[in-house]
Amino acid sequence: MTVDQSSAGLSAKISAAQAALDAHTVETIQWHFHESTGSPFWLEKKSQLKFDPLREVNSYADVQKFPLFEDEWLRGGPVERWIPRGLAGRPTYVFETGGTTGIPKSRVVIDDFRIDYENFSDTLPEKYFPRGANWLMLGPSGPRRLRLAVEHLCQYRGGICFCIDLDPRWVIKLIKKGWMEHLEAYKKHCIDQAVTVLTAGHSIRCMFATPKLLDALAIALEEQGTSLRELGITGIFSGGTEFTPQWTRYAVEELLGGPPEISGIYMTPTYGNTLMGLACSKPISAEDGFKISYYAPQPRAVTEVVDFSDPRKTVDYGATGRVKLTTLTREFFIPGFLERDEGEREQPFMTYPWDGVSGVRPFHEIASQTTVGVY
Repeated sequence: MTVDQSSAGLSAKISAAQAALDAHTVETIQWHFHESTGSPFWLEKKSQLKFDPLREVNSYADVQKFPLFEDEWLRGGPVERWIPRGLAGRPTYVFETGGTTGIPKSRVVIDDFRIDYENFSDTLPEKYFPRGANWLMLGPSGPRRLRLAVEHLCQYRGGICFCIDLDPRWVIKLIKKGWMEHLEAYKKHCIDQAVTVLTAGHSIRCMFATPKLLDALAIALEEQGTSLRELGITGIFSGGTEFTPQWTRYAVEELLGGPPEISGIYMTPTYGNTLMGLACSKPISAEDGFKISYYAPQPRAVTEVVDFSDPRKTVDYGATGRVKLTTLTREFFIPGFLERDEGEREQPFMTYPWDGVSGVRPFHEIASQTTVGVY
């Protein structure tokens, strides 16, 4: 394929993705603001808007007409106000954020976590994430979307998921009190659970683990004279603000024993949260300096990298800005939510023909005020 043909192909994919996003946006707005299907929150909010969403949102660009979403709207109840009338009566979950900045933000969910992770499943290489394999979920439990989502991902792929107990709110308290000895003991408690499961003959081949816990697990296994590879792990999906190029290089070269073709273990970074879903990464490689670029699950969610002083202005490619999220599903609509993260704007590519974000890290203006990367 010539460069020109490749460029034309990418341009066509970018145009098709934009058209799909525009159509999906209109459909989502019609659902959330129609009296018969919308949620009480948005139907009430509609009277306060300076425009009519049903008539004046004809593309994704028109979402800019909404005021920026305030995260305080998600703190406290009643959570029922978020359930669309068109989904009334369906079994409903409530997922919470970590609570590192006060009252946790709550999100009601019916099927979104299943849909998000089924879509993510399609991106996993079969060689390293074989269908029918059992999984280990080494991450936060409790009212977290992640635990149920990973379990559903495992079940969707035909396996059984083993989980550990991990309360990140207790970890936050230990950090704030400076109880480092207790923190280390609690981390060891979590790792001990994982080691017990992995060495119990359950034929676990895949796992989710946060960077810090994956590091601690690999070291614990080494102290016992074994390794993830020897225990049969072939696929690891991970995520969190700790995922830096430096840590990724360390993980691949030291913890996993080399790239997949040498170690037999494939690790894929992800960036996600309770409000967005799951953003996949561009394949990482040593040739690219282990750079990690994330791409939101369009058209169900869109991330933009925006100017620090003007959140309605997208920065240039390669420039740094704050991450702004828009969620567009039948269960949940969030226009222009400013995340607690910043990063660099990345170019579209063939697999994900829309903007991405790299170098994701805590937003510099609030980084010192919050406790992040607790697990």
